Amino acid sequence: MPTIRKRGDKWQVQVRRKNCPPQSKSFNLRADAVEWARNMEIRADRNDLQPLSLIHTENATIEEMLERYIEEVVSKKRSAENQEIIIRAYQRRPIAKKIALLATPQDFAADKTARLMEVSATTYVHQISIIQHAFDVAMMEWGWPFKENPLRRVKKPKVGKPRARRPSLEEMERLRVALSETRVTWLYPLILFAIETGMRRSEMLRLCWQDINFTARTAFIGITKNGYSRTIPLSTRAITILEKIKPEDAKPTDRVFPISDNAAKLAWQRLRDRAGIEDLET
Repeated sequence: MPTIRKRGDKWQVQVRRKNCPPQSKSFNLRADAVEWARNMEIRADRNDLQPLSLIHTENATIEEMLERYIEEVVSKKRSAENQEIIIRAYQRRPIAKKIALLATPQDFAADKTARLMEVSATTYVHQISIIQHAFDVAMMEWGWPFKENPLRRVKKPKVGKPRARRPSLEEMERLRVALSETRVTWLYPLILFAIETGMRRSEMLRLCWQDINFTARTAFIGITKNGYSRTIPLSTRAITILEKIKPEDAKPTDRVFPISDNAAKLAWQRLRDRAGIEDLET
């Protein structure tokens, strides 16, 4: 489906088709925009538009480069949906209309200044890292004749070190009292295990019994936030928690905490509210 939106006194239309560069144009009348979009879709269906891989690099915009990056790289990633959302938003920025080969570090530095007025440094660094990788792929894998990746000469803003927030002894007592009033039996061991290991909620909820090595006292995490697997050591207390909750008939593929992420999140929020504790996440 084409995207048609009102921009000022004109109608802007954009047509996207897999393996084809995005087509966009502005019209005074919406009817003209609809008609043009219909013609572009027909041409795309007939393979009458230039494939992304054959775009003449000397005239290709950053937007077109990113379109090919979505099709050939992002679509194969586990985080494809989130990364595509980030890239689509970047394609709407003024800098994306620049010829990719002519974009300078100064262009991106100016864009950084504008962007940091809208989002945090952490968000900016996360987003621009994806765009930087797209330039690396274009240069090293597609053979686009960049002299260098312009984003590698743009200084990244400092990102504050995340605060390790652990409950105090007083907060632990309030949590214990609140837990005694809930019928959710799995919540207490889940919270204790989170505190003991420092694991993210999503990581704990993906754990299966086959991931736990009681002899070596380790937990294997197959998928992490950064896309890599890792094995973490477990303390004696963490092992004790697992031993207490493991059913006798547990199968290797059974999950250690057999609840959904949303159920765990909502249960924790209700418990935290009853205990009167703020800014403490699982």
